[in-house]
Amino acid sequence: MTPMIDIGPVDAIPLRGSRSVTLDGENIAVFRTGDDRIFALVNRCPHKHGPLSEGIIHGHAVACPLHNWRISLETGEALGADRGCTPTVAVRVEAGRILLAAPIRAAA
Repeated sequence: MTPMIDIGPVDAIPLRGSRSVTLDGENIAVFRTGDDRIFALVNRCPHKHGPLSEGIIHGHAVACPLHNWRISLETGEALGADRGCTPTVAVRVEAGRILLAAPIRAAA
């Protein structure tokens, strides 16, 4: 089982909001959707590496603040005509706390 890291309470992130944290040197965006679900992605758009944590959440997608690419919070895949993928990070909520798995880095 992958060790999980407690990053704080769910209530620290507003509905339809996000925050970023750094785990093992990787910047992670953590999102809270309007239906109160929590998702986590590596905090960079696959297009021009825009900071997804600064984007606007629409349902279960986030719009990159640089060029408006929409990224699925569930899969990390670009939506619509755009192509690319942002790595997802395993997340769960226990007793109102957000737990993240340390991201696995891709080989350079």
